[in-house]
Amino acid sequence: MQALGFEHHDHHRCKREALAAAEEHCARHRLNFTPVRRRVLELLLEGHRAMGAYEILDTLREEGLGAQPPVAYRALDFLVTNGFAHKIERLNAFVACMHPGEDHTPAFLICRACDAVAEAHADPARGFLGQAVRETGFVVEQAVVEAVGLCPGCAEART
Repeated sequence: MQALGFEHHDHHRCKREALAAAEEHCARHRLNFTPVRRRVLELLLEGHRAMGAYEILDTLREEGLGAQPPVAYRALDFLVTNGFAHKIERLNAFVACMHPGEDHTPAFLICRACDAVAEAHADPARGFLGQAVRETGFVVEQAVVEAVGLCPGCAEART
């Protein structure tokens, strides 16, 4: 599974495909993909960066889609619950899932300079975590991997 977020790609196609996948999933599972939920997903897809709920709410307010925090939080909860977005715990922010519909454990690479976020695949059964799991008999139900550093563009600009 390829990491997405830092490399150059057809961003319009990326966004279009993610929205189409969300629409198809919602239709197949009879979920209500409201205009607010769709717009929140679009916002998350636009920059491949983490966004806080209040930043999202500001845009929704400007566009006349809602002014109260529950509007943003309900949309974000729907997107996370259905695998279209992830919460970045370290930033208390959200990012669009770059692998919707795929069973995966995401690893987030967070640029501390520009807030760009790339999503890669983590395998919690490997490495030190996997070893600890095997040794203790612990059953992992969810793992969140977040790394902070500099994206290629920001690292290059600093040299």
